[in-house]
Amino acid sequence: MTTLLHINSSARTTGSISRDVTAEFVTRLQAADPAIVVVERDVAGTPLPHLTEQVLGAFFTPADARSAQQAADANLSDTLVSELKAADVIVIGAPMYNFSVSSSLKAWIDHVARAGQTFQYTANGPVGLLTGKKVYVFTARGGVYSSGPAQGMDFHETYLRAVLGFMGLDDITFVHSEGLAMGDEAVAKALAQTRSTIEELVPA
Repeated sequence: MTTLLHINSSARTTGSISRDVTAEFVTRLQAADPAIVVVERDVAGTPLPHLTEQVLGAFFTPADARSAQQAADANLSDTLVSELKAADVIVIGAPMYNFSVSSSLKAWIDHVARAGQTFQYTANGPVGLLTGKKVYVFTARGGVYSSGPAQGMDFHETYLRAVLGFMGLDDITFVHSEGLAMGDEAVAKALAQTRSTIEELVPA
């Protein structure tokens, strides 16, 4: 049985390209494999708290040595890490905000990128622990950043590829919907390209 973790991070609940295309992709995966189990995590609709000194202290205290308060402080992060570990496939809707990810997605990353849980330090350097998983990242971008003069301002794919890879999630397919602020024709072209890619990734 395949478990799929579907993460949405767009602040928009309506009119969101990233929400729409990830929903289409997940629906297509479900049609191809009706037994797939989908776990939904909307980090914008139900925002995660930013890390505090108290929560970080709980992270770095061994689970069997935590106080009741520290256990409570680490509980949400432990749940998010468990969801990630249990997933075989991860689908992330990641609109670009100010050249990078949304603060809601960054908060999720801060809760799941944990030493000893999703990566570890060794004598040969850091090693990601979340291996053997497939990740699909669907972006939505007002401009065009995958090529051309704005490519140098893409801290979006570059950041996600680096931080996910650091945790061992290095089998990543990015699907960019770009030029969404460049008029109706550009939006239609971007969506057509994205839907064509979805059909290629999951043939009917």
